[in-house]
Amino acid sequence: MIEKIEVTGNGYKVEEPFKKYAEKRIGKLDRYLPRNAKKDVVAKVIVTEIGKNKADKYEISVAMDIPGGKVLAARDECSNVFAGVDLVEAKLTGQIRRYKLESQPHRQKKNWRGLFIRKK
Repeated sequence: MIEKIEVTGNGYKVEEPFKKYAEKRIGKLDRYLPRNAKKDVVAKVIVTEIGKNKADKYEISVAMDIPGGKVLAARDECSNVFAGVDLVEAKLTGQIRRYKLESQPHRQKKNWRGLFIRKK
């Protein structure tokens, strides 16, 4: 799991159950990171309350600092903070996979005879 996760609120009081949930969901994203980047990742979760009326809305934004100067960020607006964390996690998963594809070279595929397949 990602060890450095900061959960803060802007106009929203962060309670312990939400903090544990966010750390659990965002912490699991390390399984998609390359091995050399897992140790030094820092994730910042910020929850901002948008509506003060009955129709409360929250904006959840997450920024992940990855070694090499790369920052992956995602944000979403939702009426439930727990559901917002799930949506942001899904967005970050795709970004991490794209980052991993561009940072690591692909292995060449072999056919059934053990020969490398050429791309035309």
